[in-house]
Amino acid sequence: MSQSESDVNFSKYKPSSPRIMDQVREVLRYHHYGIRTEEAYVRWIKQFIHFNGTRHPKEMGKYEIERFLTHLAVNKNVAASTQNQALNAIVFLYKKVLDLPIADDLAPIRSRKPVRLPVVLSKSEVAQLLSAMTGVTLLMAQLMYGGGLRVMEVLRLRVQDIDFGNGYLMIRDGKGGKDRSTLLAPSLILELKNHLESVRSMFDDDVDKGVANVYLPNALAKKYLHAGKTWEWQYVFPSRKLSKDPRGGEIRRHHMSDTVLGKAIKSAKNKVSIDKRVTSHTLRHSFATHLLEAGTNIRVVQKLLGHADVKTTEIYTHVLQQNLSSVMSPLEALFGKEVDSR
Repeated sequence: MSQSESDVNFSKYKPSSPRIMDQVREVLRYHHYGIRTEEAYVRWIKQFIHFNGTRHPKEMGKYEIERFLTHLAVNKNVAASTQNQALNAIVFLYKKVLDLPIADDLAPIRSRKPVRLPVVLSKSEVAQLLSAMTGVTLLMAQLMYGGGLRVMEVLRLRVQDIDFGNGYLMIRDGKGGKDRSTLLAPSLILELKNHLESVRSMFDDDVDKGVANVYLPNALAKKYLHAGKTWEWQYVFPSRKLSKDPRGGEIRRHHMSDTVLGKAIKSAKNKVSIDKRVTSHTLRHSFATHLLEAGTNIRVVQKLLGHADVKTTEIYTHVLQQNLSSVMSPLEALFGKEVDSR
């Protein structure tokens, strides 16, 4: 008769053991967490266990959790968002995987969350940056600036997400698991159609070779068995090489890597000598700021960006280019009145 779990001595437990980490991955996939979230949660849970002497999580509780999170803030000096991600991973472990309660009054030393304004390019700087880019990465950058897309949102665009007739893009399963629609600049339509023709040639070649396959989210592959082999589900920006899916081992054509776009933007920035910290996300910041400068209602901008709270969108009001030439200093107004009274 096998030894019950309550009698097992976990003092020899190693976090590299596939037992608990396989459980974590299985539950994450059951709840349809993204691959990057899965990798991050697994990494944090392993660090939490290592930090506490490789003890089994069932033997630990509030004290060990607070100690680990405080260590991240004090000794590792991690950002507030990083500490929150580590906390979320640990909470997921206890509540969803181990089905154990976790203290509601956790009080670790918190990382400071500095209020930072986003880096925004002027319209002329955006034009300079785009002029130094070419090919597919230029098209991706134009879509990001033209519609306020996040990096992974443009990479995960699928053929069926483009509505040429109505002039918009559908963003599926964006941040927070939300869908939304955003702008498709009319000037990009012809170029985007030409790009899709080359992607279609690659897809047709995959079909002929019997390797046409693409990842489908949220167990859609089980509901629609052959959808991954159809044109409308293919990525708009596919990788040039087939790759092995880390979740199931299937050979698929994934989307391009975000590093390709990041490197292209960095190279373009250096070519035109823009003395700002420019990343892929800067194009999204610039999109929002330029719309607000043009008088677009902030609620419309909020919807296009996919922000749950308008307060998140309001951060861009702090970097607007104000027309200061039409604003009179109160000091000038004061002296003006005095002059008139003489």
